[in-house]
Amino acid sequence: MLVPVIMAGGSGSRLWPLSRQLFPKQFLPLVDDDTMLQSTLKRLDGLALAQPITICNEDHRFIVAEQLRQLGKVGSIILEPMGKNTAPAVALAALVARQHGEDPLLLVLAADHVIEDQVAFQAAINASLASAAAGKLVTFGIVPTSPHIGYGYIKQGAESDSGAFVVDSFVEKPDLETAQQYISSGQYLWNSGMFLFKASSYLAALKQFRPDILKACQNSMVNLTADLDFVRVDSDEFAKCADESIDYAVMEPLCSSGDNVVVMPLNAGWNDVGSWSSLWEMADKDEQGNALSGDVMAHYTDNCYVRAQDRLVTTLGVDNLVIVDTPDALLVAHIDAVQDVKTIVNQIKSEQRSEATTHREVYRPWGKYDSIDSGDRHQVKHITVNPGAKLSVQMHHHRAEHWIVVSGTALVTNGDQEILLTENQSTYIPVGVIHALKNPGKIPLELIEVQSGAYLGEDDIVRFEDIYGRVEK
Repeated sequence: MLVPVIMAGGSGSRLWPLSRQLFPKQFLPLVDDDTMLQSTLKRLDGLALAQPITICNEDHRFIVAEQLRQLGKVGSIILEPMGKNTAPAVALAALVARQHGEDPLLLVLAADHVIEDQVAFQAAINASLASAAAGKLVTFGIVPTSPHIGYGYIKQGAESDSGAFVVDSFVEKPDLETAQQYISSGQYLWNSGMFLFKASSYLAALKQFRPDILKACQNSMVNLTADLDFVRVDSDEFAKCADESIDYAVMEPLCSSGDNVVVMPLNAGWNDVGSWSSLWEMADKDEQGNALSGDVMAHYTDNCYVRAQDRLVTTLGVDNLVIVDTPDALLVAHIDAVQDVKTIVNQIKSEQRSEATTHREVYRPWGKYDSIDSGDRHQVKHITVNPGAKLSVQMHHHRAEHWIVVSGTALVTNGDQEILLTENQSTYIPVGVIHALKNPGKIPLELIEVQSGAYLGEDDIVRFEDIYGRVEK
């Protein structure tokens, strides 16, 4: 049995303003109509697979569940209480995979990689199955196309079997001169961070070299709780776990003590989409070298990446720029400087501005809302509720709300009343009144919510009932 393990953590801050802390790049459709998480799973179509194990942050659980549900591939979703790097994350996945006594092969993939050649990718996986089944830990090394200084490298040793090679060593990100030497030697591959091994093989290696990590992960699963499709581990126990990558914790010490770590070369158009410039490199371009997305008019413009979301963006007499427009933030950067976008994000965070964390449009398990206007004592939202979905039974201490239905049907609980509202009908909910909203129909419910009051923060919500498990016990 082959189980995909999808690592869907991370903030993707170098792709700000599109990628944000509560909606990072792995959940965005950056390359085609599918999100990067969905593309990661869809490129496995045709392989004999069990349902995936996905590892994500608690804050992203409903986004992950919905995107997997759209594919019919929900599986188990492990919620990390905090990020502890890849070694503990995969240990949790291996322990979950072995819960019922099975010992499957785990195909560990990041949710934010692009692989253009699906056939070559699947061929490399199939060629590695025998090695993994025999107890070896397989990593996939990318055949380099340039002396890239942003990646770690893997040095190939003796040829193993089925096209794989024993790993001689893992090396850190080099300087340009060293990277050029690596490429010239023909012995080095980019370290992709993708792996294939038996669950038991990984846990045995972790026990040998980092028993502290294994113990912390085991302890965090003693009182395991299931919530819908989510697997919640003990946060106090998991917090004791060291922050360590698979490479440092297992692969490097293991390859120094034998031939049990092998690398399968992979030449499949791989890209880790680490910056806006990498997206420009992958994109289709016009005759002037521009990659344009959305409503864009470009004149006397060369070698630019321009992405418009909600409005017309025009350029005139510019070159080598990245321009990314969102409803609440605009990025204009020289294409050679985009690796430093994180500096801007850190400044936004230091000023405690919301643009680093959330978009104007915010997704919830029941649908989404768009904050279309706000002032000191009012806020206006465009709310979309999915068919059959229901918001929590709640009340607010500091704000009143008007709801106006734009389309669809709303079943509203307003104090001791339950009313059905349709297009152009409305209701008023005073401060302190318990209320709820449900879409009983077959089409999305669209409504405008006008909030007014002394405090309009999202934390002014007291939940009494919630089908998504957001009521504090």
